[in-house]
Amino acid sequence: MTSAADEVVRFTSELIRIDTTNTDDPATCVGERAAAEYVAERLTDAGYDPIYVESGGKGRGNVVVRLPGADPGRGALLVHGHLDVVPADPDGWTVHPFSGEVRDGYVWGRGAIDMKHMVAMSLAVARRFKRDGVVPPRDIVFAFVADEEAGGFQGARWLVEHRPELFEGVTEAVSEVGGFSLTVRDGVRAYLVETAEKGVMWLRLKVRGAAGHGSMIHTDNAVAKLAAAVARLDAHRFPVVLTEPVREFLQGVAELTGVPFDEDDPEAAVARLGSLARMIGASLRDTANVTMFHAGYKANVVPAVAEATVDGRMLPGREEAFERTLAEVLGPDVEQEWDTLPPVQTTFDGHLVDAMAAAISAEDPGARVLPYMLSAGTDAKSFQLLGIRHFGFAPLRLPPDLDFTALFHGVDERVPVDGLEFGARVLDRFLRGC
Repeated sequence: MTSAADEVVRFTSELIRIDTTNTDDPATCVGERAAAEYVAERLTDAGYDPIYVESGGKGRGNVVVRLPGADPGRGALLVHGHLDVVPADPDGWTVHPFSGEVRDGYVWGRGAIDMKHMVAMSLAVARRFKRDGVVPPRDIVFAFVADEEAGGFQGARWLVEHRPELFEGVTEAVSEVGGFSLTVRDGVRAYLVETAEKGVMWLRLKVRGAAGHGSMIHTDNAVAKLAAAVARLDAHRFPVVLTEPVREFLQGVAELTGVPFDEDDPEAAVARLGSLARMIGASLRDTANVTMFHAGYKANVVPAVAEATVDGRMLPGREEAFERTLAEVLGPDVEQEWDTLPPVQTTFDGHLVDAMAAAISAEDPGARVLPYMLSAGTDAKSFQLLGIRHFGFAPLRLPPDLDFTALFHGVDERVPVDGLEFGARVLDRFLRGC
């Protein structure tokens, strides 16, 4: 009998080989159609009748299927994953980023962690349930969507706005960037479940000045004014705010390690987390990072306009304070336009959390499940518009020395084979008990 763990490595490798690069530019975006058709074909082979939907952009494929549960009166569970990936330059990679090569105990390639491993696990478990006639406790909706890497406007957000009936009755959801292990000391692992994520504000900054010849004296230089504003923003540090999910996480780590947690100095506790400190540290405060700068067209011409793009992330409840601070730091000369995606937050309790803990414990006895806040964003931001409670739970057991956070959008992205197989077993158990 074929198990989900038997198929998950092959599915991950094959999905990586399907280039679904999302440049957020219609002229260069590859689209997700080929990967969506791959998923739909394998669901059909297992006996499902999947719904394939192309959203607003050509080739932006999405696949949704529902597996009926034993109790139709219970709210359904949504298991979702995105098919798109960020661009990857082969230079600097050990293997080609779209090879899906299995080497040295890992599956390599763009999307291995973000997030074709979860797509493969969900697909493998869905097939196993259908083939074996497994009836879960409640309806499970499996969704494989487009465009998460650009905000989900051609994927999850489009489906929520145009096809909400596909998610009728869904009350809870699980998806990426959670359920991965953190080795806190020899042989002791915690598995982090995302219960919150920061909000997103993508800002477009513009400064106007007087154009002129580069050889003359200029007191109204748009490039210089914007550069000064950007430098002020880069130097600014937002205040530390200890939110409940971060407090629970740091307290849990303290209990597992025996090192006390001082709530008055959370940064000291974060500093002890090794490579994970980058992500957890970013959940202690708002952040605003300049990611693009555009100005000028010739070496001897001072341009009239300079523009920059800023990736802003704010903690739940900090949206208004974040906007006020940006205006104060950037100053009155900087025009601002922005797109926002809201923060996400839920409590770490209930039957679903118990089912996660039970599934992890069955495969890794002695492990503990802890909540945490994701500094980035996911499609949870779109699905919460339907009132769906969301958790990040894409289970993976990771080697203690693997710099997991560096793999997201990084070079040599890869996922451990035994971690994938572990994750498929945990997801199987979890969905049987959800």
